[in-house]
Parts: sequence; structure tokens; C-alpha cells
Amino acid sequence: MLRPGPASRPRPHPRRRTAGPRALPLRAPLADPPWKTTSNYFTEIEEHFQRRWGGILRLSTLDWVLIETWKDAGIPLEAVLRGIDATFEHYERRPSKTRKINGLGFCSQEVLAAAEDMKEAAVGAAAGTPSAVSGAAQGFEPEAISAFLRRNADLLDAAKLPRSAGISVHAVAQGCAGTLRKLAQEIDNKHAASRLEDLERHLTVLEEKLFSVLLAATPDAEIVPVRAQADRELEPYRRKMAAPQIEQLQKQYVHKRLLEKYNLPRLSLFYM
Repeated sequence: MLRPGPASRPRPHPRRRTAGPRALPLRAPLADPPWKTTSNYFTEIEEHFQRRWGGILRLSTLDWVLIETWKDAGIPLEAVLRGIDATFEHYERRPSKTRKINGLGFCSQEVLAAAEDMKEAAVGAAAGTPSAVSGAAQGFEPEAISAFLRRNADLLDAAKLPRSAGISVHAVAQGCAGTLRKLAQEIDNKHAASRLEDLERHLTVLEEKLFSVLLAATPDAEIVPVRAQADRELEPYRRKMAAPQIEQLQKQYVHKRLLEKYNLPRLSLFYM
């Protein structure tokens, strides 16, 4: 894997401070849609955090979930990297360093601050800029998208899903697989993808249906321990995050574990 050199990293800049935890700006209206700038979103954040930490620190499940919430909120990669830099710079200036930054949760407030600063700076530049992104956006060629959709349809078909009286997870999964193949066929016929925002919304709806039936069909005895583990991992960060963000992380933590348990794919274009 190619690792970007230091010159490619954005430099932190001074930012405004406000008291108290910040709420996550869900689906913030930024200058560019996330897929224009985040083709290596997860890898870039992991490697940058490890460099600032000073070694190879494996990110926890909670860390990966937090990255997902930033991605889903449309927070640019540059804002996350700036937030990580700012967090470590504040830590390095502290006279006492008894508690090390061992997780991305400690960077959450600085990341959100950087995202807000970038959003404000982009307001003027974004005026008159069309929000639609064509299917030819780099890394999202029609052939790649249709192959991604079909691959996920095959994984849904092959998954061994839970069974519960009155809840047909298999039927929902088959319906999602059929929709994915239909979308892929439409792209092949047009030789071009539809607006990526519209396609992503469609995939989000399919994911939400799948999560809903998985939660309903999985026994409480299997969900409760996962929720308890999420609470334990979130405990160090509760004073640094707003309640809506904590709730969102808990939800996505459970979703991630369910996908891992049943070997199901993420349907979002971010996972191409």
C-alpha cells in the first residue's frame, strides 16, 4: 500500500473555540460531496493517527465506527486529519501526560471543530456550484459501480441469516439483492451511472431495511452483550461527545457487529 508522504498532509490551522461538547453535524452541506475527496478515507485516517501516536496502534471497533459516522456525516478527510493534528498538539503542550491518546474518540471535538471551520469557509466558494456529481467521478466509473452492486448481491444471496417467527430476513436480503442487480443492469444499459447522490440514497434505504430485520430477528441475548461492549468502549469519551453522537455510535457499533456476524457487505458506495 502506498503511504502518502508528509507533504501531502494538510496542516492544522487555528480555529475558533466554543464551550461544551459539539453535536455531530449530520449530512453537513460541504463544498464537495464526500466521494470526491475520500477514496482512501479509512486508510488515510488510520495511518495518520498511527503516525501521530508514534507507532502501530490497532484501531478498535469503536474507532472504525467513529470513522464511519464522520464519513456518513460528510466530514471531509482534511477536517479529520486536522482534528487529529490539533488533538495531539494540545496533548503535547500539556505539562502532565498521564493519559495517552489511545483512541480516535479523543480527537472527536477537534474533528468537528475543523469540519465546522471548513464548512463556513466553503459557503462563499460553493455558491453557484452544482451539487450533482456525475457517475464519471474518479474511482466511480460505471463498470466499477455495477460490478460492486453485483458482488454485494451475490454476498447477500450466500449469507446464512437468522430465522425468527414472523420475520423473514432471507426475503428482505433477497429483495435487496434483486434491487442491486436491477440497478447494476440499468447502469450497464445506459453505459453510465445515475447521479451518485441518488444512487447512494437508494443504497442507504436498502441498508436500513437490512439492519432493521437483522435486529428484529437476532435474539436479545446476542444483542445485549454487544451493546454492553459498546458502552464500555465509549465510556472514556462520554465527556467529549454530545448525546446524539454517543447514541449514533452505539447504533452503528451494533450494526457493524451484525454485519460481521452474518458476513454481510456494506452497500454504500464508500465501500467500493
